Amino acid sequence: MANPEKKYALLMIDLLNDFNFPRGNLLAEYTLEMCPSLLKLKNFCKQQQIPVIYINDHYGLWKADLDTLMDHAVNDRSAPIIQQIKPDSDDYFLIKPKHSGFYGTALNTLLHQLGVDSVIVTGVAGNICVFFTANDAYMREYNIYVPENGIASETKKDNHYALEMMRTVLSADTTKIEQFIQSHH
Repeated sequence: MANPEKKYALLMIDLLNDFNFPRGNLLAEYTLEMCPSLLKLKNFCKQQQIPVIYINDHYGLWKADLDTLMDHAVNDRSAPIIQQIKPDSDDYFLIKPKHSGFYGTALNTLLHQLGVDSVIVTGVAGNICVFFTANDAYMREYNIYVPENGIASETKKDNHYALEMMRTVLSADTTKIEQFIQSHH
């Protein structure tokens, strides 16, 4: 179980997403299902003064800021998700050029400045960008928590396999969000 002395940051990966790719409709469906749990976790983190950091693909918009990215990502499929889960004004926001939230971003520097030693990695897709971000966190010796009900992939099988890999290879805690909150009250 997670240790209350750990200094966490909540990473929200690629949630400002247009889901405009093959099987994007499936990923959108699973992401929408996950939103209530993710919002519960985000609200808990804010109450505990745990920083919330959104890290998002920039979709080739190299000059993107949050508003530009949201304008690009919002469509009929993504709007119900983005409306629920979009960043608040006090959340951090970084764009990433590749799969990992660490690659080509200021994430590691930001985490050090915040005094963080543990990351909560959430978002989509669990078997791609979440997995690559968790892997890079592991390589940088962060403690990793990837809640099984806080990530979504295009298929349940892909999600299950990604969680299994993160648990066994990256020593990630994958307990559900509700258990994490309960153990940190």
